[in-house]
Amino acid sequence: MSLQKIKIALASLKRLPWLAYDLQSLSKLVTKLNGRLEDVQEALGRIELRQLSVDQSTELVAKEFRVFSQWGEDGIIQFLISRIPIENKTFIEFGVEDYTQANTRFLLVNNNWRGLVIDSDKDAIARLGESAVCWQGGLKVVSESVTAENINELLSSNGFTGEVGLLSIDIDGNDYWVWRAITVINPAIVIVEYNHRFGAEAAVTIPYDKDFARGKGHPIFYFGASLKALCQLAARKGYAFVGCNSNGVNAFFVRRDKLPADIRELTPAEGYVAGRFSEARDEQQRFIIYQPDEERLLLMNQPLVNVEDEN
Repeated sequence: MSLQKIKIALASLKRLPWLAYDLQSLSKLVTKLNGRLEDVQEALGRIELRQLSVDQSTELVAKEFRVFSQWGEDGIIQFLISRIPIENKTFIEFGVEDYTQANTRFLLVNNNWRGLVIDSDKDAIARLGESAVCWQGGLKVVSESVTAENINELLSSNGFTGEVGLLSIDIDGNDYWVWRAITVINPAIVIVEYNHRFGAEAAVTIPYDKDFARGKGHPIFYFGASLKALCQLAARKGYAFVGCNSNGVNAFFVRRDKLPADIRELTPAEGYVAGRFSEARDEQQRFIIYQPDEERLLLMNQPLVNVEDEN
């Protein structure tokens, strides 16, 4: 069980008066341990970063390391910002839950970047707003469901317009449509979750539905867009696709006017990575292992939009 889950459990148990004193002491201990764990994570991340600086490779997967990101995104981001001139050291990330695991947190604590994070989970955002990482780093937090209709207002009303350093999108649904709708910011780097199950050849996304909820009325792996769809959108917005992380989750894009000469733009076929993780579960919440072709067939029978029709 994670420290965050322990905290939540302790909060509910505090309603029992006879346990209040001991639980309060235990809660303080858990909070202290959590802070020490985060200190260790940051220290290990800085060690990884020193090793990264002597590696001459420009392949993204060779740069991976994990501090607060889900996979190796922290290392890839550190590599990209070391090569790309970024004047406005700011980030925006949506789909962060309580920010325990996020693509931009190491930027906040290690690089002293300024940022905005958005998530629809009000309880998670409330916990984040009370945490040390929030007030120490001056992190701006917003609890809101991100849609294509409200995203530009959310960004501009919170003081983020024009040039920004990095945008990370992971909302398990309308990722394509939300990025397509963004006009008030001009990020140097964009990270977007892609659905690897669509494969490398299909340029498709789920139809836009501002109320879309992953897993409700559809298979759990029906969400988001294919890598090729995101690459085509990126090209229209002036971005080059430079690779994916090794777990087949996130795609990385660099604005063309910022692209270093030695970082090669890739085609979707060249950069595509298939994920090996399983997210499907049966009625008893046990994992179901589908073969890739089975998942793709199930997906292709769901409503989809071919974005090549937009070109």
